[in-house]
Amino acid sequence: MNTLAKIESALPLPVTVDDILAARTRIAGAIVKTPTLISQTLSDMLGCKVYLKFENLQFTAAYKERGALNRLLQLDDASKAKGVIAASAGNHAQGLAYHGKRLGVPVTIVMPTTTPIIKVTQTRSHGATVVQFGEKFDDAYAHARELEAQQGLTFVHPFDEPDIIAGQGTVALEMLEDAPEIDTLVIPIGGGGLFSGMGTAARAMKPDIRLIGVQAELYPSMYGFMKSTDLACDGDTLAEGIAVKQPGSVTRRFVERLADDILLVNERRLEESLSLLLQIEKTVVEGAGAAGLAALLTHRDQFAGRRVGLVLTGGNIDTRLLANVLLRDLARSGRLARLRIILQDRPGALFNVARIFDQEAVNILELSHQRIFTNLPAKGLSLDVECETRDRDHLQNLLGALRAAGYEVAPIEVA
Repeated sequence: MNTLAKIESALPLPVTVDDILAARTRIAGAIVKTPTLISQTLSDMLGCKVYLKFENLQFTAAYKERGALNRLLQLDDASKAKGVIAASAGNHAQGLAYHGKRLGVPVTIVMPTTTPIIKVTQTRSHGATVVQFGEKFDDAYAHARELEAQQGLTFVHPFDEPDIIAGQGTVALEMLEDAPEIDTLVIPIGGGGLFSGMGTAARAMKPDIRLIGVQAELYPSMYGFMKSTDLACDGDTLAEGIAVKQPGSVTRRFVERLADDILLVNERRLEESLSLLLQIEKTVVEGAGAAGLAALLTHRDQFAGRRVGLVLTGGNIDTRLLANVLLRDLARSGRLARLRIILQDRPGALFNVARIFDQEAVNILELSHQRIFTNLPAKGLSLDVECETRDRDHLQNLLGALRAAGYEVAPIEVA
């Protein structure tokens, strides 16, 4: 650790529980006090008591409103009149835009040109001026800082500011007041603002509480900092809300001092968790919102017998992406399958195969023949059958029946 890092580590943290209590008073009435509920089904499945904090029920469907509003309410009149600016392609943009409009504060959001149009539209619908610049977030961030200086705007950072951190900490106040028996919090980390605020509040309320951060394997920036290792941060993660390449200079001090551990989760676990929350709790979350549950699924032994609080941080997910995740989960569970069957190209071949599907009570959804682009003999063909089964055992029964009838058949697996 260099000299500057040692000095920073020794300094008092810039947010206290009193700041978080003040933030709660400040934002009260304009933020939804979301419920904290026990999930009996997940508890039985995972061998620990699971409590869910439904921050996806905020008006803009994410906890980010808390910090954004706390920051806006502390601007002086001159700053409110000139307006604020931020770089964001996600929930911070919408939370700032929504509350800026409510308070009469002009809001400018700089987004990369690659931002999905739905996010641009939603942010504009809250009254913000959206400027699209650069292909990457870093480009948009740099341009936002230029506009800040040129136009005299106030920059509102998505995570690395004390007022933002204090606002996010109100999540833990509500959770531990509603469920004081919680002994472990599992908190998604991108830039670290949520963990910093929640960790500060939770340790003040329950000094012995375990604080576990969770990051996507593709973006282990805070994990790398905590473990003193340099890990690559890149890739197309489902949890784009926590896909941060560089941890905050302020927030990493909180994480270093408060975190008991940081765990990593892979994309498959994130997809599985998102699907489970929809199936079991009937609630829609984005990838980052499923990260806490993904940590429990991945590291079960660490949470056995404990009372664990998870934050469903947001529910802003593209509907097409949500559909893809759910269908992939059905495929992995064996309830949806694509089978490749080798046939002879002659009359009745398809009928004979279909009869086996009928005998096994398997629903055929889609058929696709391939005669040309194949290495089979000229009189052969491959048939891809997409089908629906009850479960993996039912699928195995179908495969057994097809092979018993002399067919060469193989499932096309999902990654």
